[in-house]
Amino acid sequence: MKIGKKIISENKPTVFIADIAANHDGNLNKAIDLIHSCAEAGADVAKFQHFEAETIVSDKGFRDLKNKKSHQAKWKKSIFETYREASLPLEWTKTLKKECDKANILFSTSPYSLDLVDYVDKYISFYKIGSGDITWHEILEKIIKKNKPLVLATGASTIKEVSLAVKKIEKIKKEYVLMQCNTNYTNSKSNLKFINLNVLKIYKKKFPKAILGLSDHTQGHATVLGAIALGARVIEKHYTLNNNLDGPDHAFSMNYDSWRDMILYSRDLEESLGKSKKKIEKNEFQTVILQRRSIRLNEDLKKGSILKRSNLICLRPCPNDAIQPYDIKKIIGKKININLSKHDYIKWKDLKK
Repeated sequence: MKIGKKIISENKPTVFIADIAANHDGNLNKAIDLIHSCAEAGADVAKFQHFEAETIVSDKGFRDLKNKKSHQAKWKKSIFETYREASLPLEWTKTLKKECDKANILFSTSPYSLDLVDYVDKYISFYKIGSGDITWHEILEKIIKKNKPLVLATGASTIKEVSLAVKKIEKIKKEYVLMQCNTNYTNSKSNLKFINLNVLKIYKKKFPKAILGLSDHTQGHATVLGAIALGARVIEKHYTLNNNLDGPDHAFSMNYDSWRDMILYSRDLEESLGKSKKKIEKNEFQTVILQRRSIRLNEDLKKGSILKRSNLICLRPCPNDAIQPYDIKKIIGKKININLSKHDYIKWKDLKK
């Protein structure tokens, strides 16, 4: 699967999406600064969110809920007002795309209405569908028909709901990214126990065409590193310039330093994962000699002596031409054809055929 110039596969480096979301705080210059900051920190994609409050939330619906819930409980304004202030002006889109090009980073955005799917299409190389829209098949079908790479987050959903969405995707697309996700944005460390990275194993088995990914909102790097170890090749995390700023997304976002650390740790992990072939590596050639045991004599023996188990001892080191300890039974009863001293190692050529 390819997004822009980035190839996503098990054998390629993990692709990191910096979800800037609402962290621009309605300021175009801050949005531009976020693009260049995340690019410098090592992100591959700067992702925004295109929505209008009127087409993503119901003011009456949230007011009828009476009390704000989950992460929204900390929002100072109403849900509708918060979304309205967090929305991205359409006239910014062209500028943001140009700035991403300057920063050598892919521009992307999640459209949260049917009309916006059409609007953003010419600016993006792939679509990301957030967890909240996994059951809105109308927008899913519209995006699928755009015939561009697709990334689907699966937070707060059942395996049945994921399967229904995947079924629609696989009718048209051969490759797509399926992200495990937990949609609790409270920034509590206790959320780690709800991430369920092992779901990636289920996805790999149940949806073999999918490229695995993780959309994450937890502290630290454990979830990202664990996901990569389990096969995830696309990681999405929120990004901010300052975690102490007011706004719906700043608190649980990553900043330059934490993002940079995540990239460095992840690249180290990728390098250490290596390949699936078990062999003696070239940096182990000398330690094979140093750490393995060879079959040696525990006493002097003259030429023509017959080897008994009591004559033999297995000790380090093990030169390349030494007989391995697993062959010890094969040499018992054999005659040696040279004089050997105590602790000499035995070679096959030392034995009469």
